Amino acid sequence: MMRRRAHLAGIALIALAPMIALAPAGVHAFARPGVRTVGITIHYSHFSLSELRVEPGETVRFVVQNTDPIDHEFILGDQHVQDIHENGTEAYHPPRPGEMTVPAGTTRVTTYTFPTGPTQLIFGCHLPGHYAYGMHGLVTVGG
Repeated sequence: MMRRRAHLAGIALIALAPMIALAPAGVHAFARPGVRTVGITIHYSHFSLSELRVEPGETVRFVVQNTDPIDHEFILGDQHVQDIHENGTEAYHPPRPGEMTVPAGTTRVTTYTFPTGPTQLIFGCHLPGHYAYGMHGLVTVGG
């Protein structure tokens, strides 16, 4: 019986290893119940996701993997937020809901709760020239 439990625990760890490996040090690998996880890969200075639909008030955990040899960022917000970051001078973004720096070859996580009314938000990278190159996407809340 004890050997069977140890065997089952080993199988569970093997099955969960890929999910645990996605989380950077100090970040919990699993979302809270009721929180949707959306994975986004950055490759060749483009996000793997260009559009996303969410429910009003929904909380989404974004797991962003940067496979490029250069740093990127993930900034989520309305056009005003995007303009501030496009014209701003903040070179590094400490983890805040919907805003983070994603260094080359790393995976970072941010959790964001969307507004309760229908709207559209944008996610983008504002390192010099990246947004203009097309490194952005649209989030539709509701609808």
